[in-house]
Amino acid sequence: MAQAASQSIVKALPDAAATEALGAALAPLLRPRDIMALHGDLGAGKTTLARGLIRALAGDDALSVPSPTFTLVEIYDTPAGPLWHLDLYRLNAADEAWELGIEQGFAEAIVLIEWPQRLGDLLPPGRLDLSLEIAGEARRATLRGPGDWPQRLAGLAAA
Repeated sequence: MAQAASQSIVKALPDAAATEALGAALAPLLRPRDIMALHGDLGAGKTTLARGLIRALAGDDALSVPSPTFTLVEIYDTPAGPLWHLDLYRLNAADEAWELGIEQGFAEAIVLIEWPQRLGDLLPPGRLDLSLEIAGEARRATLRGPGDWPQRLAGLAAA
């Protein structure tokens, strides 16, 4: 997760609702060609956060947002543009991502990637990294990104 000169924002997430709310708060900050890498162990809340973000971006709190664990990619049309939600847990090699058409997502969509480490060197450098850790009964999110990410996340840091 190492990236050049970026400041981290840490958020406490006491429950699943707070995790979804963080996703919803991130939604208006994203634009096409943004990549968000969601790091964390099994059960850390990656899909819960993605669900809150996707529903907010789509403007539909009831939108069905299944985990892409078995399909590997789910694509949503949102008012902000296309959004690709990838779960790369089942990839055996980074090159398998090309079969998913990942270059198209990188070129035109907002891309959320669960298990981004499976991409190895294919993971673009200008991304927002969001790490979720289990801390007792709660979770903790750490956000870090280069370029204009610190400015874009400034309001989130203050909240």
